[in-house]
Formats: sequence, structure tokens, C-alpha cells
Amino acid sequence: MKYKVLIVDDHFVVREGLKLILETSDTYEVVAEAEEGAMALNLIEELQPDVILMDLNMPKMSGLEAIERLKEQQSTIPIIILTTYNEDKLMIRGLSLGAKGYLLKDTSRENLFRTIESAIRGETLLQPEITSRIFSFKEKQSFSAPSLASEKVIFTEREQNILQAVAEGSTSKKIALELGISERTVKAHLTNIYTKLGVNSRSQAVAIAVDRGIIHQ
Repeated sequence: MKYKVLIVDDHFVVREGLKLILETSDTYEVVAEAEEGAMALNLIEELQPDVILMDLNMPKMSGLEAIERLKEQQSTIPIIILTTYNEDKLMIRGLSLGAKGYLLKDTSRENLFRTIESAIRGETLLQPEITSRIFSFKEKQSFSAPSLASEKVIFTEREQNILQAVAEGSTSKKIALELGISERTVKAHLTNIYTKLGVNSRSQAVAIAVDRGIIHQ
């Protein structure tokens, strides 16, 4: 069985490059490409891909607006943001809306596959270099997200440690080994963290926790 991938980017070269890389794997099949958000939404409804690679800054309907529409539809298809070095505000907004992860457009083949695999499993792989950009952006200016709440969220020390480790790019397995607990326990703590923040993914949790000053670089 191959996982169906939809690539959404207004640059032909980016779409072709990703497609060529994905076609070297027996695990993934690029079922369609779109160059703007409205086209992507139609293809998503028709094809029900297993994962979406989504650019944010596109003409007509942006990727950000497409993600908002999918959130309204309560879509569970994992979205991975395709980002460049000058799109921090858009990237953070996309994460706060529920995108499962993010990739630089010049990412390596290995990182592309790891990130997609994690998104399909429901466990976002956070890249430390992009998490650093979230912290840097926070230092320059605050950002708002629809799921942010004004009340203070109280975390246990263990939850705080796990959230900090997630922001640093650690997997559940690595966190479990470092803390001397089971991977199942780590995931249980993550579920509690998501509930307290009103989110459903690691990337959302990190974006919102950075904004609230819950975790630090």
C-alpha cells in the first residue's frame, strides 16, 4: 500500500523537485499537484490524500486560507507546511491552525521522508532550526492564534519538561529514555498538554506555548 501525497505550491520547480524525490520511494505516491488553495481543496475532497504538502504564500487562495477552510471542515488529513526563511509569521499562523509540521523547501530527502512518516503516524517531527525561528519571531513581536485563551494554563513539572523537550525536537521515544519513563506515559502527558492548550498536535502546542512564554529557548 502506498500513501497518497498531494503537493500544493505555486512554483513548478518546487512541485517537480518534491515529486521526483517522493517517486524514489515505494511508500509514497504523488496523486495530484495544485498551484493554489482553491484547487487544492477540490482535489482533497476528490482524492482524500493521506498527507498534504502545503505552501503558504500563493496567488488566488493562499495555503493559509486553505488550512483555515480544512480546519472549519474538521479535516483530519495531516498538513505539512512548505516554508522559506522569510515566512515566519505565516508559518506560525499555519501551525496555530493545526498544521502537523513544517519543512524548508530545500530540505534533504531524508528529512522529507522522516517528516512525512511522522505526520502520517500523528507524531510531528519538529526541526530544531525552525523551532528556533519560532523563538526568534516571538522575541521580535507577539502573534495571535484562534485557539489562544487568556486564562493561565498550569502545567506539572513533568509536563513542562516534556513540552520543552518537544520544542527541542525530541521524539516520544527519546523523551521516555531521558526521563526514565515509558513511551506510553510520555504520550499520556502529551495528551494532557494538548487538552490544557486546546490543541491536537505537537506543532500547535509549541507555537502556542512559545507565544505564552511557557517554554523558552
